[in-house]
Amino acid sequence: MPKIGLIAGNGNFPILFAEEARRRGEQVIAVALKEEADPLLEKSVDQLTWLSLGQLGKTIDYLKENGVDRAVMAGQVKHTQLFKDIVPDWRATKLLGRLLNKKAESVLLAVTEEFAKDGIQFLSSATYLESWLCPQGLLTKRKPSSDEEADIAFGLPLARTMAGQDIGQTIVVKNGTVVAVEAMEGTDACIKRAGQIAGPGCVVIKVARPQQDLRFDIPVIGQRTMESLKEAGATVLAMEAKKTLLLDKDTLIQSANDANLTLTGLSL
Repeated sequence: MPKIGLIAGNGNFPILFAEEARRRGEQVIAVALKEEADPLLEKSVDQLTWLSLGQLGKTIDYLKENGVDRAVMAGQVKHTQLFKDIVPDWRATKLLGRLLNKKAESVLLAVTEEFAKDGIQFLSSATYLESWLCPQGLLTKRKPSSDEEADIAFGLPLARTMAGQDIGQTIVVKNGTVVAVEAMEGTDACIKRAGQIAGPGCVVIKVARPQQDLRFDIPVIGQRTMESLKEAGATVLAMEAKKTLLLDKDTLIQSANDANLTLTGLSL
């Protein structure tokens, strides 16, 4: 049976990937990040070890020892972990020492290159879940109003600029004004903050980086983000088509319809 490695962060994404990979005949060998991963993941994989974010050498060794030469990163790793008491091993220390900055893209690209040195190649985070990539156009019953369309047109180039600078991939707009921009706190916290600032009626725009590497940090929308949208009273979520994963797409669309939320895929 072929093997595939999984580096698991938080949320339901790693579990959904593991279940689909096994359904397709893969043996899933997982490294669950202690600071992030859901313990329920253990039920969905063939083999698992728990390691810290800083244990880069042990992670690579574990996958190699188990015959893994292909792997996928799935699940969020909060960027705020950079400021937690994580002790990097010698391999992680050397990697971080080579970086000119600690932007998410810089760190993750260096990590993938480190794995490649030991013969482990990372695949797209959308592997086996391609049918859940956001399509172009309206996904829900509710259409955006003319004012909301104007907010999307206003906010989209700003979101692209922010993503291009690796600051964040989400921007929230209302009445032609930027209400909130995602940074290290993540998408859900950004949406909730916008609701606190501007109240109901915000338009949320989420994009990929201009040169998004789909092996890591792919934009993902799941049920947790849907709950954040409802809590904030947001009315529209506009996402970059073909580069945003909708976890359990049909369920998300139904949830959006039930809440009278607009979901739409943007072609950039």
